[in-house]
Amino acid sequence: MTAPKSLFHAEMVNENGVDGVAYVKNDGLKVSLSSPTSSAPGTNPEELLGLSLSTCLNATIQSVLKARGKQNKSRVEVQVDFVKETTKPGYYFDVLATAQIDGLGFDEVQKLVEVAERLCPVSKLLMGSQTVIVKAIEGYTN
Repeated sequence: MTAPKSLFHAEMVNENGVDGVAYVKNDGLKVSLSSPTSSAPGTNPEELLGLSLSTCLNATIQSVLKARGKQNKSRVEVQVDFVKETTKPGYYFDVLATAQIDGLGFDEVQKLVEVAERLCPVSKLLMGSQTVIVKAIEGYTN
């Protein structure tokens, strides 16, 4: 079902968990999957989550910069760890996203990253999670 006033609609399908292929119905993109604990080729939910967050957050940072008349380069790196619960059954993702912007002081970078985090659709999905951290860092280099 398409959301009201949707700007883009996509449908993804997975029929085999982390062993097999997931695909996008709209354009036929297929992604080979494998468990993060196996050596089989393919990606996994951890990598897909990291790619999604790093892409969306960096695109949002770029949009915020552009809206402020800036053309600085930015970079977002995301680390995702698959962790076994210690107090209950199950697992969780421990996520650390770091964002850098070239040529700006740390305080300005931090403010821009905070704005982008509030605007980024993927960040909005993850907001409030106790296992997700987004932070600004200094030292952008190509």
